[in-house]
Amino acid sequence: MTPQVSRLPEGFAAAVLPITAATITTDTNGLTAGEVEIPAGDVRIPAYRAKPLSGTAFPTVLVVQEIFGIHEHIKDLCRRLAKTGYLAVAPYLYERQGQVAGLEGVPEIYGKVVSHVPDAQVMSDLDATVEWAGKDGADTSRRAATGFCWGGRIVWLYAAHSSGLKAGAAWYGRVAGPTTELQPKNPIDVAKDLKAPVIGFYGGRDAGISLDTVEQMRTAIEAAHKPSEINVYPNAQHGFNADYRPAYDPESAKDGWAKMLAFFKKHGV
Repeated sequence: MTPQVSRLPEGFAAAVLPITAATITTDTNGLTAGEVEIPAGDVRIPAYRAKPLSGTAFPTVLVVQEIFGIHEHIKDLCRRLAKTGYLAVAPYLYERQGQVAGLEGVPEIYGKVVSHVPDAQVMSDLDATVEWAGKDGADTSRRAATGFCWGGRIVWLYAAHSSGLKAGAAWYGRVAGPTTELQPKNPIDVAKDLKAPVIGFYGGRDAGISLDTVEQMRTAIEAAHKPSEINVYPNAQHGFNADYRPAYDPESAKDGWAKMLAFFKKHGV
């Protein structure tokens, strides 16, 4: 049998270096963890999957990448979730548009790759990931999604797209702003259409996401009588859960992670 060649980068994306001393590394003891491939229409998407070593019918968590793709932090988040009993899988959602591992800054990543990624494609690829997870021992009737930065926005959109999702957790994902032909709607535009409850986590000192827009999103979900909620950590910056970054806020990250897990349990995941 020909050994599988890794298609996901090792370590951290070039755009996030240097990493901080606070970086958390979760071991694979008691887990099955590593790279897999997910059939999605015309391509096979590389993904990182972690799940308990023994047992079956694990509840499923889709882990939606940061703008920087699937690097070591996203893989570690999958392992953390697997340690609590989930099958956690992070598909590389830019597969058709290219790799971002060697690109060196957000403007370059966005301009060369991310701006060309259609939201409809992302929704379809997440659906394909759910189908794949069901064949990998997961109970996909109990499924959630969590996403960070770019992925935070995607979680809101996916909660409006997927009738089977039980819960979502959106970490510092944009809720309003410019739209394009490929990304035609913002989360605030689909607040009334949410099919699953979402818990949002935002930083009061986020330089890229206006608190005004976060409060507008809160108003929109309340007006639509959706069982979603938003948490704002007043002193936290963008990326406060990303322990490899200087913006890491351990207290806010720990509180948000605990709230996320409790939210998933509350909604049957």
